[in-house]
Amino acid sequence: MSSRTTLDTAPETSAADAPLSHGLKQRHLSMIALGGVIGAGLFVGSGAGIAAAGPSIVVAYTISGLLVMLVMRMLGEMSAAYPSSGSFSAHAERAIGPWAGFTAGWSFWVLLCTAVGLEGIGAAKIVTGWLPGTPEWGWVALFMVVFCVANLAAVKNFGEFEFWFAALKVGAISLFLILGVLAMTGVLPGTDSPGASNLHDFLPNGSEGLVIGLLASVFAYGGLETVTIAAAESEDPVQGVARAVRTAMWRIALFYIGSMAVVVTLVPWDSKEVVEKGPYVAALDHLGIPGAGQLMNVVVLVALLSAMNANVYGASRIAYSLVGRGQGPKALGRVSGGVPRIAVLASSVFGFVCVVLSYWRPNDVFPWLLNMIGAVILVVWIFIAVSQLLLRRKVEREAPEKLVVRMWAYPVLTWVALAGMAAIFVLMARQPDTRVQLYSTGAMTLVLAAVGYAWQRARARA
Repeated sequence: MSSRTTLDTAPETSAADAPLSHGLKQRHLSMIALGGVIGAGLFVGSGAGIAAAGPSIVVAYTISGLLVMLVMRMLGEMSAAYPSSGSFSAHAERAIGPWAGFTAGWSFWVLLCTAVGLEGIGAAKIVTGWLPGTPEWGWVALFMVVFCVANLAAVKNFGEFEFWFAALKVGAISLFLILGVLAMTGVLPGTDSPGASNLHDFLPNGSEGLVIGLLASVFAYGGLETVTIAAAESEDPVQGVARAVRTAMWRIALFYIGSMAVVVTLVPWDSKEVVEKGPYVAALDHLGIPGAGQLMNVVVLVALLSAMNANVYGASRIAYSLVGRGQGPKALGRVSGGVPRIAVLASSVFGFVCVVLSYWRPNDVFPWLLNMIGAVILVVWIFIAVSQLLLRRKVEREAPEKLVVRMWAYPVLTWVALAGMAAIFVLMARQPDTRVQLYSTGAMTLVLAAVGYAWQRARARA
């Protein structure tokens, strides 16, 4: 099967997309887009990046943020032209071939399901800190059941959960930014402006520290793709994606880059509290705000639960779309009440299996699984960029009216994005901690690509 044939004959949406409900309203989609930017990685994981890069973490988040903006713009262009619950997987199949859709889709499914388990463990650790003596696995199981049931019932349940989760996260980080700016300017009662006293050692660990911070920041941006998956079940998929993508720039600049600038200005970068408590708690404690630690623990818990909910949803829709395109077990494609319930159950079970492995085989199988998904998001971004490079020409030639969202300076910035991704792969290969992740993810990607290509050839001969 030639790639030309694939481009001409690939369906504009997954064959199985029709039975899905359209229960997501524009307010749901807007908040999913906002909440998807604010994950637990921002609240907690950014501490390690600050410890390595110092104040230059702002530069690291700016560089990776620019790359993410380009990726989201490319994905938005394709998703507005071809709305599908398969998102980038369906776009890769249309542009490159079925094997590409298979590889991108199933690797992302494994990533999301594993992430569900990791987020469940993180949320359980917070709750057991409040209620010592209660079993972690019991809390994980409870969270799994709650979000599995919510996703089984109706897509609007997922939308409502995310709406309120996102509202709390946006409110919390907005309040943090307001307090931070007031403290930085010396307006906040009881505080003196630190000026630039904490910024003097801008690159404390040289370029190596900046590289570590850059790699940490890249993976903190994961989760933005969910809005293009959810858009297929909204009232107006095309306009919903367009609005979400167009606001991506200020969201990233405000929430990520802005909050990193506030933290490193208020708190010395080498403070142990930045890593031990998390940068946001450290900053609030520095301002002497009572109860800041527990307040931020509540926000982090909400961020983790929100991610669990979104990942169960995203994994089920990706699996459903793959099956609708003939690339998975047919049972996963069954729809009842507008919801692919078998896919929801399978994704939740896989996530809980990961939790079991974290307790049962914490020293071999579980680390191997974590390494395997370590660089999947970069693999997905490469498929997005290559797909946009090919599909843009097709849409301009055959249906230019579908270009509701356009990639900036096409094709120059698409190539710039691809070069940036290649550079990140090189940086990962240079770092011992990330090298294992790179090779493990590469092995999984090659296996999936080989299986997908064999399936494509078999289907072509049939």
